[in-house]
Amino acid sequence: MTSARTLHAHLLDSLGLALTSGQYPSGTVLRLDELTAKYGVSRTVGREAVRVLEALRMVRSRPKIGMIVLPVAEWNLFDPQLIRWRLAGADRRELLKQLSQLRAAVEPAAAGLAATAATTEQCTELLRLADLMRKQAVAGDLPGFVDADVAFHRLVFLASGNGLFVQVGEVTGQVLHGRAELPDLRATALDWHAQVAEAVAAGNSGEAERVSRCIVLDTAAELDRMLET
Repeated sequence: MTSARTLHAHLLDSLGLALTSGQYPSGTVLRLDELTAKYGVSRTVGREAVRVLEALRMVRSRPKIGMIVLPVAEWNLFDPQLIRWRLAGADRRELLKQLSQLRAAVEPAAAGLAATAATTEQCTELLRLADLMRKQAVAGDLPGFVDADVAFHRLVFLASGNGLFVQVGEVTGQVLHGRAELPDLRATALDWHAQVAEAVAAGNSGEAERVSRCIVLDTAAELDRMLET
């Protein structure tokens, strides 16, 4: 028997993907009765899904009218769930480019701050993750490499001590998952990660920021090549 939670999740994903794919353009009026009939769910399940979409600012309910689809510019574009829907659709290429640009603008600054704010434990973990990335690359374990890479960059944002940077780090981590299709694990990139970890541990803000910028620009170039093919 299908649970209400499963029905809610299925309806929410279906509506989220439909909205991000442009099936319901900005200004479209959606009515709860029509949606529940189309997807075969109860009004309770439908209302729960609509509340989530309203929280994401994708739709706005109007009494006696229905739900009006809002322009993309008004959506909560930093929400991980919304990012997942967009990456699953035709918007993937453009979104990955935008996430890459956001990361290039923010992560070097976060690395510089991490060099002044990171704890001893965070420094030790950064060095460990840089070493783990090298080991996974040598072993040819691409999923393991990507997991370690994501953890490394997430920790750089966390070690910055800036809560807003941490939120950006969670969002831009999608760029690294997008790179999982790329087999090019070059020694230069591995060296850069080790150098960032060493600079943070040494408290060298300028070097941490400089090398971090090398990493994010290199990732952006790889992403461009991937999207071209």
